[in-house]
Order: sequence, then structure tokens, then C-alpha cells
Amino acid sequence: MSKRPSPAKREPKLLGKTASFPQTPAVSTLDTFRNAHPQRAYWIRFESHDFTSLCPVTGQPDFARITIDYVPGDLCVETKSLKYYLASFRNTRSFNEQVVNRILDDLVAACAPREMVVHGEFAARGGIALSIRAAHPASALHPPAPPKAQQNSR
Repeated sequence: MSKRPSPAKREPKLLGKTASFPQTPAVSTLDTFRNAHPQRAYWIRFESHDFTSLCPVTGQPDFARITIDYVPGDLCVETKSLKYYLASFRNTRSFNEQVVNRILDDLVAACAPREMVVHGEFAARGGIALSIRAAHPASALHPPAPPKAQQNSR
């Protein structure tokens, strides 16, 4: 098994402090803390039901539910910094696929998890809803389950 890179530990910048939301997403916004149980594999889930970014073509808001599941390595993601990081997408023009992959790349750079899956469920625009799932490592990605309507009709 290859050794995971160990990101540099930084003191929290946001926890216990007043701050304004960043204008653009940056991995430096994400704070981490030492995992008290690095020898144990366990899953952590974050859910954001009010994520927004901007359509790169029209500038209209794209609304999404973002779910982040990960098995931590030596570091865990601090939740207040994650909230600020996700909020920084509100002024960012980007395709939905790029948003989900960017979140995954930045979180992996910040905390070097054993496994991580980022799932974005974007609200319908033009009658089409979009769901994106990206994983680290790529082998952690499993095909999504069929929609419930299809499951019940079998």
C-alpha cells in the first residue's frame, strides 16, 4: 500500500473567530485537525442542502445538495471552514461537473483522506436535473443506484 501524502497541519483560521465569506474557492480556506483514531477506518459525512454556484453561461444561480463522504487519514476537515469554503462558490461561474471535481480535489489536497466521495445533486434547469459523483481514489467510485422509480418497477 502506498503511503498517502501528509498535508501540512495549520492552526485553524476560522474556528472561534468572526470572518466574512471568501469571494472565491481556495484550498487554503479549509482547516483541518488531527484524527484521534487514524488506525481505524470510519466514514464521516457532510451534507449541504443550500449550495449555490453560478452558471458559466448565463450567470444564473445553480442550486444543489452537496454530500461529502470520506474515510479520514491523519487529518479531518473542520466543519466551519468547510461551510465557508462551500459558500465561496456562490460567486463562482462554473459548470456543475467542474464544481464537484474541484471540491473533491481541494478536499483531498487539504486532508489526504483514505477515501472520499463528493456527490452533487443539482436542481433541474431546462427540465433536466444533474447528479455528479467524483471519488478519490477512483477505485472508490461505484455506479450510482438507479432512481427509486426504476427500482420499484423491477
